[in-house]
Amino acid sequence: MTERWESGRADPARITSLMVAYQGGDAVAFERLYDEVAGPLLGYLRSLTRDAARAEDLLQETFFHVHRARHTYDPTRSARAWLYAIAHNVFLMYRRASKRLGKHEDLADEELPEVPIPAEMEGLAERDLLRRALAQLPEDRREAVVLHHIQGLSFAEIGAVSGVSAGAAKLRAHRGMVEMREFLRTAGGSAR
Repeated sequence: MTERWESGRADPARITSLMVAYQGGDAVAFERLYDEVAGPLLGYLRSLTRDAARAEDLLQETFFHVHRARHTYDPTRSARAWLYAIAHNVFLMYRRASKRLGKHEDLADEELPEVPIPAEMEGLAERDLLRRALAQLPEDRREAVVLHHIQGLSFAEIGAVSGVSAGAAKLRAHRGMVEMREFLRTAGGSAR
């Protein structure tokens, strides 16, 4: 059984050690790595795609790319950031292909997947309201909020995933939280 932090997030040191073992050819390490990060990566991809089935497909594509690129992983860097960067790039490839094919469509708010709520956000609103607040954010801010507040990545790791500085990642997450709070304040007030 894999060890987890109280929040349900995988231990970054454990992910790194599993990635190094997998890189060295340990197939069992890959299975354990998958067990540790598949759930968080799937949640991340769901927040980007807003489509549970598409997120599942992109998760499999992500692990295909992880397997093919495992030799490029640098053990001195964050394994979590490396894995999320691959998932991010898989999503971007999907989005570009969808736009080329004219299949880009937005889902209605009620079709959004379940969003895990961190303990510090539980008191802010009901799940549905929180999901709508997250959905209304611009993609870059939604991604930063999900990666930091839900997945637990540092701003440096988010910057590595998104290709921006740690400061820009922090600003995106902060602005996203401000916008979510404003949405929750106005939606909560009108719901009463």
